[in-house]
Amino acid sequence: MKMNFETWMQSVPAEIKDDSLWKMEAYRLSLFVVDLGWHDVTKLTGDRRTLDTSGQLYRALGSIEANISEGYSRGSGRDRARFYEYALGSARESRGWYYKGRHVLGEAVAEHRIRLITHVARLLLRMIPDQRSFGSFVHEDSIVYGAEQREADWPTWLDPADVSRLLENALLP
Repeated sequence: MKMNFETWMQSVPAEIKDDSLWKMEAYRLSLFVVDLGWHDVTKLTGDRRTLDTSGQLYRALGSIEANISEGYSRGSGRDRARFYEYALGSARESRGWYYKGRHVLGEAVAEHRIRLITHVARLLLRMIPDQRSFGSFVHEDSIVYGAEQREADWPTWLDPADVSRLLENALLP
């Protein structure tokens, strides 16, 4: 069974889609990933060995979206950057939980989720430095994330066609 991003978007309530936050790709994708995660954690809870993994995974996935939402609503760029950094940490944590759950979820499902979450993480890596410099009146040493420097080193960098394939073919366990 597969879930399609376009079909999924039609199921999202207008109250969510009418919010300006919906324009943010990282937000839309993080909300989609947590919905996919619902199916994944349901499967993980069926195996006693991954019962704890399922709870950790679902909390981490929900935290990506929650921190993007919280950060978007902050008044200063520094505050937004801080919450986007929390979202980035949760994205990285989620990938680890998917890797650990791959034996129950299946390699194809785990790989799909890891790639999709990696795309969200890369979006966040681009947003964070922009927000750090936006609206900040107090100078502080900036954190070097190196997203642009690392792009060439990432063999799984997703071009728009790869992202489209991930969104069209979101396997369910």
